[in-house]
Amino acid sequence: MKEAGAFVRYRKKYKITTNSKHAKPLFENVLDRQFAVARPNQAYVSDITYINTREGWLYLAVVIDLFSRKVVGWSMSSRMKAELVCDALKMAIWQRKPPAGLIVHSDRGSQYASHSYRTLLKMHGCVGSMSRKGDCWDNAVAESFFGSLKQERVQWRNYQTRHEAQQDILNYIAIFYNGYRLHSYLGYVNPNKFEMEWQKMKKVASDNAVDKTSKFLFFLPAFNNPTK
Repeated sequence: MKEAGAFVRYRKKYKITTNSKHAKPLFENVLDRQFAVARPNQAYVSDITYINTREGWLYLAVVIDLFSRKVVGWSMSSRMKAELVCDALKMAIWQRKPPAGLIVHSDRGSQYASHSYRTLLKMHGCVGSMSRKGDCWDNAVAESFFGSLKQERVQWRNYQTRHEAQQDILNYIAIFYNGYRLHSYLGYVNPNKFEMEWQKMKKVASDNAVDKTSKFLFFLPAFNNPTK
């Protein structure tokens, strides 16, 4: 095998990241698998995954805008606490400044049911939403992103430290995934380009509406003047 250039790839360790056995309050499944939305900042999904390093586990929380599938917030830590998901959401809110009424969907993990996370949602006028118990399909978009991350990047790496993993994952998300990776759902463009094209179309539609209004106001006096 060595002479032929072949090698064995061992299955990565598995670790459970969702602890739904808690007595904390839960949100209803408001999103209800409505993954196609009409505009940015209408609905986000969030989830946690784990990355194995020689130094120990690295936990990654992401927030994804369903409109463009863009990762708009993320956080990494050696501990899977409520702060992990709060920091990811804070990043998304700081970058995007979404309006009140934004739906933020997640699983039933204790981090997402924590007091600090619920307070953060309420503070920014967000609507919490949670998957049904044991149903990963209710958060399929986030699960799909983690699948892409691990298949396209993590499984090819042997991270020695958490810092090494953090830098590599940051590169994957901010540069490759958001800026270059093509998505069939988006018509085979990347999330950044999809949002830019949408903004251009929105501006054109707005300019056309203003132009039509201006023409209407220009001719309006003629209609109101009985001598003409």
